Amino acid sequence: MEWLLEIGKGIGKFFLDPLLYLGILYAVYLGYIRVKRERRNFHIRIQDGWFETRMYFGKGLICGLIFSIITLLIGNIIPLAFVLTVSAVTILFSIILKPGLLSPAYTMGTGFFLIMLITMYQIEVPIFQNLFAQMDTAIIPGAAFLTGLLLLAEGLLVFKNASQHTSPKLIRSKRGMNMGVHESKRLWMVPLLFLIPADALSVPFDFWPVVPIGQSTFNFLFIPYWIGFGSQIRSVHPSLGIKGQGKQVIWLGVLVTLIGAAGFWFEPAVIVAMGIALIGRLLISMVHYYQDSGQTYYFSKNHSGIVILDIIPGTAAEKMKLKIGEVIKTVNGIPVQNEQQYYEALQKNRAFCRLEVIDDNGENRFVSRALYEGEHHELGIITFGNENRWEQDVG
Repeated sequence: MEWLLEIGKGIGKFFLDPLLYLGILYAVYLGYIRVKRERRNFHIRIQDGWFETRMYFGKGLICGLIFSIITLLIGNIIPLAFVLTVSAVTILFSIILKPGLLSPAYTMGTGFFLIMLITMYQIEVPIFQNLFAQMDTAIIPGAAFLTGLLLLAEGLLVFKNASQHTSPKLIRSKRGMNMGVHESKRLWMVPLLFLIPADALSVPFDFWPVVPIGQSTFNFLFIPYWIGFGSQIRSVHPSLGIKGQGKQVIWLGVLVTLIGAAGFWFEPAVIVAMGIALIGRLLISMVHYYQDSGQTYYFSKNHSGIVILDIIPGTAAEKMKLKIGEVIKTVNGIPVQNEQQYYEALQKNRAFCRLEVIDDNGENRFVSRALYEGEHHELGIITFGNENRWEQDVG
């Protein structure tokens, strides 16, 4: 009961952490710039402006719970100096407004090597000098193991969440033509429960609960850790491209976790694991960028029909189970090559629509549906021709 009481108190202090509220502002900002860009490109927004905020709160909770239980069961004790340094690095990286920099590989890795420099060269840190002076070694055995777990969390979140509801975007090709790409920017809040030495919180954080374990006392420290992701896809289907990155991050997380676990017995393994995390995550991003930029556009006008760049939620197109990347070849039996022809063909029959669609495998299929008053005048399909204009938002 004492443990449950103290954990409850620790959770209560979670709401005092400024990272929680700064993360909300960051997520709101991501939603704002996405909606602004979508309206500029298509005169309509796809997802509502609170989509990123819902992702911030909802998707990282299970990962945080699972990995907190794992770290507590193995007794992974993290110095408060490391937690504070990583939090400071996180806030610093967030100022750049690139969510991809908020990968655990970058925030945890940078924080780890900063602590090594501070400890080895005895650099004075105002206010928190006592916390760094209490550290027995410059190497934190549990840091790499925790980083590996969080990379696993990042990979799972990218694979399952960042690959869904990506945002369409227009860019100009070298020939000056409109081309469609997709991007995904996410920020997830992953709540983590840490065990830290009790004496670390004597100054200035003396309000956290203290729990006796054997002959030592520890604090439960509950923090809202951030995991960020940002990527742009142009050469493959957006879901496929982002899932591929997620798988690579998962494998990187497995490798870092295994090497980091060895660090509990062999300290140099911690340095190796953190180096692999930093370099490996950077290589994943760089390889994706150069491979993607060197290929032809997945969404281009080189098709005999209308390419579906995206679909507005709740519209007739979604109910007809049309998919991103498919090509509309005919509308009501009329071949269409551009948005004007597409719109005119729809007006031939305002009560019913029959489409011939070419899917990703190059196979033709027919979809049809009755149309109702008040539904979107272009079914809710987003495409990317020069003449594309939207007259109204769709809720």
